[in-house]
Amino acid sequence: MSILSRIIQRRLQLPPPITRDLRVHRDLRTPMPDGTVLLADRWEPRDATPGLPVALIRTPYGRRGPFGAMLARPLAERGFQVLIQSVRGGFGSGGSLDPMRQERADGLATLDWVIGQPWFGDAIVLYGLSYLGYVQWAMAGDLPPQVKAMIPQVTESALTLEFLRADGLSLETPFGWGVLVGTQERPLAMLRQFAQARRTARALWTLPLASADTAAIGTRSPYIQDVLTHDAASPRWTDLDHRERVAHVGIPVSSIGGWYDIFLPGQLRDFRALQQTGLPVRLTVGPWTHTEMTGVPVREAVEFGLAYARGEQPPPRPPVRLYVTGEEAWRDFASWPPDGYAPQRWHLQPDGGLAVHAPAASAPDRYRYDPADPTPAVGGVRMVADAGRVDNTALEARPDVLVYTGDVLDDDLEIVGEVSAEIWFESSAEFADVFVRLCDVDPQGRSVNVCDGLTSVSGAGTAGRVEVRLWPAAHRFRRGHRIRVQVSSGAFPRYARNLGTGEPHPVATRMVAADQAVHHDPQRPSSVVLPVRAGQPAG
Repeated sequence: MSILSRIIQRRLQLPPPITRDLRVHRDLRTPMPDGTVLLADRWEPRDATPGLPVALIRTPYGRRGPFGAMLARPLAERGFQVLIQSVRGGFGSGGSLDPMRQERADGLATLDWVIGQPWFGDAIVLYGLSYLGYVQWAMAGDLPPQVKAMIPQVTESALTLEFLRADGLSLETPFGWGVLVGTQERPLAMLRQFAQARRTARALWTLPLASADTAAIGTRSPYIQDVLTHDAASPRWTDLDHRERVAHVGIPVSSIGGWYDIFLPGQLRDFRALQQTGLPVRLTVGPWTHTEMTGVPVREAVEFGLAYARGEQPPPRPPVRLYVTGEEAWRDFASWPPDGYAPQRWHLQPDGGLAVHAPAASAPDRYRYDPADPTPAVGGVRMVADAGRVDNTALEARPDVLVYTGDVLDDDLEIVGEVSAEIWFESSAEFADVFVRLCDVDPQGRSVNVCDGLTSVSGAGTAGRVEVRLWPAAHRFRRGHRIRVQVSSGAFPRYARNLGTGEPHPVATRMVAADQAVHHDPQRPSSVVLPVRAGQPAG
């Protein structure tokens, strides 16, 4: 075991290993029904008892180096044999990578192959994060009885569709992923990743966007072209949507997410469906971004997955465990969303106020949005180094960001559940975006983001109510703090720039700066709706 692996495992506070003496069987050939051969590595303790439970990990990112160390090794040291397989078209596996379209058939064929191997005992646990979790949902509904549990992490059953909403193209993540899979097997790709990241960031400014993939990787990417051309409702994505399979999974599931993860809304939707099945299911949501390392998945693999693989019951635990930011503590609940929280409206007020009472008659607040100098994405739900909770001081000082702040709280105010906003909005352009962010302002005046969301609007030239779904949250606003709401018209490059013309994203080149107005009067009361714990005083 390398020094790096030991450092990682200590940092993640993993349960103690049974052994550190492992062996790896490289390049096992897994034939698919169409004759394509996928390659896999099998990790096991050197003195393994025959037939240990199998943790199956299917990945498009390779099986060697840090991937093996971070994914396979911790499980193989703690009671599993681990099969880590490269999906079709990647890292030695045959065929061509057609992202997400191939994973159901190939995954089910892989399970059949595993069950037929002489080293297989009688139990499989599905394990993995992000794409590696999506491939688990792709197989749901037709799993053989040897599969005893699933542990999907920071993922959901309709992986790409949240990014491709017709009312809000989340550009940065799917574009960046397309660049990653398009370049990861090039020579010296790991050494060139920082230069590639800079090139990708520049490419997101390209107009028309149809040329951005060429700017980033030097060639066309079919996946990126699909992202730009087909929104979530397009038949192009039908075979990638496995939401209906969730309720038919038929086995225990431990789902692990993060409050600042890119897939959280879909993951919580999946968990709500799982709750209806009556199966033993768990949800754990921490204060994490998509790329943040944590020891929770390994602990769940050992305590939850391995227990079911052995025909045992895991240690008892309430179904839902949430990290409540602001309180900075873990709390247990019976369900998601939990009982005991009711929607409470906080209305935007004149002069930058925020309160539960309705606003008085007032003129709208105005700002100018220029797509040539778009409002930037700062922290939040992204896959960059400064994602998650950050200081919003510089963002809130921009002239294209409106800020509404409540009075100092006399008591703690706790929210847990779905957060939304209703903004009465008007623009000089017919096409515009409304971005809303909820923040916690401490006694020193530091504003930290809790959650946010964006909605694209057509017909914005006429004042109308815009509904914005923010990310879910579990947060405690402490006594002495203040609640703040930002309203703007973008968060680039997380969301694609709204150029104001209504032209399709792939071909649009003309930009129109727009004068925006946010209304807050008795007839047009803009508000954010918070799931507030029952019995707490109104703000």
